[in-house]
Amino acid sequence: MVTQVRDSGRPAGLRGQLGELCHSTGLLGSVQRLRSWLRKDLRILAYHRITPLPDPDTYEFDMELISASPQGFREQMRFIKQHYRPMHLSEVAAALNAGKELPADAVVVTFDDGYYDNYQVAFPILRELGVPATFFVSTGHIDSGRPFAYDWLVHMILLSTAERLVLPEINLDIAIPPTRAERRVLAAIVLDCMKEIDALEQSAMTRRLEQLWSMPSDTAPPDCLPMTWDQIREMHAAGYEFGSHGVHHRMLSKLPQEELDYEVRHSRETLDRELGPSMRHMSYPVGGARAFDQRVIETTRGAGFELACCYISGTNPQPHINRYALYRLAVERNMGTGWFAAMLAMPSLMSYPSGSHTELAIRGEACSH
Repeated sequence: MVTQVRDSGRPAGLRGQLGELCHSTGLLGSVQRLRSWLRKDLRILAYHRITPLPDPDTYEFDMELISASPQGFREQMRFIKQHYRPMHLSEVAAALNAGKELPADAVVVTFDDGYYDNYQVAFPILRELGVPATFFVSTGHIDSGRPFAYDWLVHMILLSTAERLVLPEINLDIAIPPTRAERRVLAAIVLDCMKEIDALEQSAMTRRLEQLWSMPSDTAPPDCLPMTWDQIREMHAAGYEFGSHGVHHRMLSKLPQEELDYEVRHSRETLDRELGPSMRHMSYPVGGARAFDQRVIETTRGAGFELACCYISGTNPQPHINRYALYRLAVERNMGTGWFAAMLAMPSLMSYPSGSHTELAIRGEACSH
């Protein structure tokens, strides 16, 4: 059972405070209008999970994957419905194909991975408010019903009774700290370090820990499970779009070509089989600068995808949109409405920079042990 906590509503850090101030003074409306006149660009919002904010001392999974509470998400969707032009990603593709400009203040809502709460929580809110969205799903996880490997790795580190974490794959041998907060920092270090190694080696490392600690992912509780195909078909029938997030949520740039082809092409074929042949959008798993390269882009284009999103922070200026590396603005759970509004109006100033913003001060030391 998840212990829930109330969101304090307090803005986090300087960005949050500045965003709330600009929002409360009414300044953002003028900023938005001026920016729309001066700069034509596409904003794509990136979400993962929408769930009541849990107590980090009792929650057994990765807090960083929670993008918003249900109430916060509803306020955000209501805001873009009132002040922006929410679009389907397919509408963006159609405009680019036709050489047409996108409307001013275009915003696309996207989700990565395919967690169950996307169906249970986000979908009803989006449908009620009439906001379109695109959901990128890892088809192998939808097929198997198993949790996503990175999240399961965090879960194991948080709950393990082992005294040490020994991961020769990333040159890590360190005592497992006693507190949940310290273990979260350690898990973040592990996730960051492992993204430097081969994707198949990443998977093997996680499987080895499952066996060593007797924590198989097929016993996962419902808190971390993906949607089902029946749920996805229901959402698709209601007008919501789906795209590929690979098969097994592996870093595509870290795969040999044969495995890369499989992740890209098989995910597309599975979407075609389950939803019809119109699903031609990709989101690169992990999505930062280390997760895709020109080889990944060429494979994605060759598989027939029309657009691909990454997880590098930014907006996409018209008319020179990079169709296979679309920047996005990550939405974080500690964003109040003011910060969210300010990020849309002033994205270069108010969005999170690319990469992890978790404190990893001891990363270098830990990974060199």
